[in-house]
Amino acid sequence: MEQPLDGVTVVALEQAVAAPLASRHLADMGARVIKVERTGRGDFARDYDHVVHGTGAHFVWLNRGKESLAVDLKSAEGVAIVQTLIANADVFVQNLAPGAAKRLGLGADELRAEHPELVTVSLSGYGVGGPYEQRKAYDMLIQAESGLVSITGTAETPSKTGIATSDIAAGMYCVQSVLAALLRRSRTGVGAAVDVSMLEATVEWMGYPLYTSMYTGQQPARMGLSHTAIAPYDSYPTKDGTILIGVQNDSGWRTLVSEVLDVPELADDPRFATNVDRVTHRAECDAAVAEQSVKWSTEELDERLAAAGVPAADIRELDEVIAHPQLEARNRWRDVRTENASVKALLPPVTFADVEARMGDVPALGSHTRALLLEAGLSAHETDDLLTRGIAEQSA
Repeated sequence: MEQPLDGVTVVALEQAVAAPLASRHLADMGARVIKVERTGRGDFARDYDHVVHGTGAHFVWLNRGKESLAVDLKSAEGVAIVQTLIANADVFVQNLAPGAAKRLGLGADELRAEHPELVTVSLSGYGVGGPYEQRKAYDMLIQAESGLVSITGTAETPSKTGIATSDIAAGMYCVQSVLAALLRRSRTGVGAAVDVSMLEATVEWMGYPLYTSMYTGQQPARMGLSHTAIAPYDSYPTKDGTILIGVQNDSGWRTLVSEVLDVPELADDPRFATNVDRVTHRAECDAAVAEQSVKWSTEELDERLAAAGVPAADIRELDEVIAHPQLEARNRWRDVRTENASVKALLPPVTFADVEARMGDVPALGSHTRALLLEAGLSAHETDDLLTRGIAEQSA
């Protein structure tokens, strides 16, 4: 069975997280992804650390299934090679600094004037135009500018999220835009120029806190594991640890106290009868739940909650996540190769019933350079000359 994106070629001039995440998802769905990297160092995410058998954890996560072309884009020859590959591609994705692609002759307007069927996607921190266009835009900075930091953490301490939320949000919208643009092109024959802003992607994800502030004039409080609009919704003590419980409606509350915690009298307590009441009396509600939850071990309470259909979860350390029984039962781990060793990788969360995602190798820097130079129309002699002069680089 064909992959969903078989036959689609993507050229990605990318680095760090946002664009590499997008192009990796496209590769998983069958697209051919040519990753353009700098000679010498390549994508700087290669060297964030070397914890995965000598390769960076970010890079292994974000770059499987791609071909690596290492060329010097400060040279006319290097840019010409990339332009030739783009001319034969369906999609061009880039997340260079604002204006950098245009200065290289790889701007969306220039490329689509020559190739109107091309889909170009430019990821940036703040989007095109506006007073922030030229600002540096790392994930933490965007989390702060978008208001995400203001609602994350405890009452005393604001915090960024533990993952690169703004990068991931922008990368996912990039994937969405590519698929939509290709679908439209299949009807019209015309490509698209797409601009994806990390700020706007993250503000979109702010959702209900943003609307709460917009229409109440109040800043939502930082609640840690709790929730501004729902109770009980927090971590509660057990005999040997803690467990998360989240009750989102009044029938769930009645089930929790009557069938799980064995205190049915709380079901009709006027302080807790509705969610609005429970939020108003949050401290008393949490104390009432905690007084009962501590009577069971985490495993025992988890089983009781699951049997009653009350939403709950363990707070798992990452080693427990790697061995999560649900992931193991669904056989979600696969082996992919890196330049130094085979490593485990999680299948993408989108599962097609008739075909498994293409889990390709993680490329060494320039591992496909020679083949791609020949594909771009250079002779063997010209290819060897560029490699000798350092304009291009082929991995060992």
